[in-house]
Amino acid sequence: MCERRRYWSKIVTMQPTSDKVDQPVWIRTLVAWHIAFWTLLGVTAIASLIPDLSSRDQLVYLGLLATLALGYQFVAKPAMLSHRLLPSHLYRLLMIVCVAGAVAIYPQSVFILFIVSPQIWLLSNRVRDAIFFSFLLLATVGAAQLWSAGWTLDAFWEILPWMLISLVVSMLLGIWIEKVITQSEQRAELIEQLEAARDELADAHHTAGVMAERERMAREIHDTLAQGMTSIVMLAQTAAVELSRGATDPAAARLAAIEDTARENLAEARALVAAFTPVALSGATLTEVLRRQAERFTAETGVDVQVSLDMPDDEVAALPQGQQVVLLRAAQESLANVRKHAGATRVRITLGMSADGVAIEISDDGSGFEPLAPAAGYGLAAMRGRVEESGGTVQVDSAPGRGTRVQVLVPATGQENS
Repeated sequence: MCERRRYWSKIVTMQPTSDKVDQPVWIRTLVAWHIAFWTLLGVTAIASLIPDLSSRDQLVYLGLLATLALGYQFVAKPAMLSHRLLPSHLYRLLMIVCVAGAVAIYPQSVFILFIVSPQIWLLSNRVRDAIFFSFLLLATVGAAQLWSAGWTLDAFWEILPWMLISLVVSMLLGIWIEKVITQSEQRAELIEQLEAARDELADAHHTAGVMAERERMAREIHDTLAQGMTSIVMLAQTAAVELSRGATDPAAARLAAIEDTARENLAEARALVAAFTPVALSGATLTEVLRRQAERFTAETGVDVQVSLDMPDDEVAALPQGQQVVLLRAAQESLANVRKHAGATRVRITLGMSADGVAIEISDDGSGFEPLAPAAGYGLAAMRGRVEESGGTVQVDSAPGRGTRVQVLVPATGQENS
């Protein structure tokens, strides 16, 4: 209970909510306590009008009840939420005096203990404080009853069992109240931890989503725009050399190729912005696109590129769009690496079916490289990322002076990537 003040201060500063289910259990329970207090206090006031009390005793009696009511409204109710020590102590002392005085004037009003005893526990930060004030209340009320009965021994033995029963009931009720408050504290702490964990998880998912989208866009740009720009640069350099030699016809062909590549790059850029399927696949099959890519690559570099199809054309066309994109990007990236690094004279692209799915193989007779060496660029890493996202695998076989073979396998049930 020593941590209760901090807990209640958090509750007081919370924003109000229209959904009562979201409120702490104890806050909702307080409403019932308020209703019970005012009801029992009203019944006690009405009951005092029935016995034959003198006007002076009746006036004092009602004054004590009124004082108790004012103390409850303006001191006890705020203290139940804030649990400030001074108001809590002051109200409990005031309550003991008012109840004892009322019992001394009208002993039958002792039943008011059923509502004031729980208030001692509601206003306590520590169990020992609640026990102390409970004993003080019952001892004072018992003394008031003895005073009303004339301080006789018979009255003492008659009152003692009821005081002990009241003490036991007060303790049991106090223990129940303590458990309710403790459970409410634990529930509030658990909810706070869950909300914090939920917010952290949402932030982590958002960050992961942002990073995944950035990586996807980086791959798309690398596989389309960057490669197209590389082709344009190389074609422009070749055209400049041919123009310097006076070879206008070859230069014109290079310029036409530059225009075609630039147009295709522009279409790819628009497709990326609109998040559409690659332009090349929008109006042709994968086989047609691969052959077109091979012809262009041969025209631009002079490297002989052959496309081999080991599966029916209709099966290629029936492949899911996501698989076609992955296979096309793998071929494009492999050709880009051949252009930049291999120095090859021949390239062979083979597309076919296997027991595990759809496979594409790109092999060249170039200079090769050491696969275990640190990667010098982004291309192979981007290819692996794209293929692995679709559930596939990438295998690169190469050695210095022995060419390179890239094998990409995509499962037949692989997920589609847009």
